[in-house]
Amino acid sequence: MNHTIKIIAATASAILVLGLTGCGKKKASAKANSDSAEQMFAVGTYVISEGNLDDYLEFGGDVVSVNAIAVLPDMAGKVSRVTVSVGDMVGKNQVIAYVDASRAGMTYSASPVRSPIAGRIISLPVTVGTTVGQTSPIATVARTDDLEVKINIAERFISRVSTNQTAVVTFDAYPGVEFPATAKEISPVLDTLTRTMQVKLKFNEKDNRIKVGMYARVKLITDSVKNAIVIPSNAVLTREGKTYVFVAKNGVARQEAVECGISVDNKTEITRGLQVGDEIVIKGQALLNDGVKLNVISTSK
Repeated sequence: MNHTIKIIAATASAILVLGLTGCGKKKASAKANSDSAEQMFAVGTYVISEGNLDDYLEFGGDVVSVNAIAVLPDMAGKVSRVTVSVGDMVGKNQVIAYVDASRAGMTYSASPVRSPIAGRIISLPVTVGTTVGQTSPIATVARTDDLEVKINIAERFISRVSTNQTAVVTFDAYPGVEFPATAKEISPVLDTLTRTMQVKLKFNEKDNRIKVGMYARVKLITDSVKNAIVIPSNAVLTREGKTYVFVAKNGVARQEAVECGISVDNKTEITRGLQVGDEIVIKGQALLNDGVKLNVISTSK
């Protein structure tokens, strides 16, 4: 009986020792696996270089001739003859039509209507037989090689507009083509009905593709920075009222406080905190904390 008890006790002790040894090995193995599988964050980065950034206001406008004159007759009557067509070039004092003032019992010689300037006929609202008065336009003559764009600026933007500001003009007729222009004239008053101020822009170069009456899309440059630190806006994070970005250094994320300037078209100027050559995180940055390890899967410049 005593012999049997001794055998059972020895067996239990051996099982206990083996169990404790096994648990110790499992804990050591788990700790080793945890250490070897330290968490890394997959991110995309961007290498900073100097760039330019232009802030702007966008408007729609119309192309008009700098010089456009409505041609009026010297007397009332009926148009007896028209000597030109829309699109024709005319010289100064060239006859473009005749008006006959004759009426029942009274006959007059047809009065010639002359163009006061040299240019192109852009409007011809009358035909033979049309009755006109001395305030009725016979035609509109314009110098179509001297064009400008008229835009209207909302009152809230007028503090950002001044003469000689540069602009980029585009047209639906020429996708992707930019026509440089300059703000040359700003109205000193606002329209009380629309609360807008008229601005005229002149094209920097003459271009036969631009026509009177075309609808223009205008980007008026109001602020410009050159050779600045410019980064994608999504790289900038704000937490607890502070603005910062994550910089990738030797495979580790470093949180850097920054100060921002202007932001335009998803790009932001950085005035303090970064320098040319820094590699910043632009994808996956929202989940990062200072000091975590990074796995850079893509880099752009």
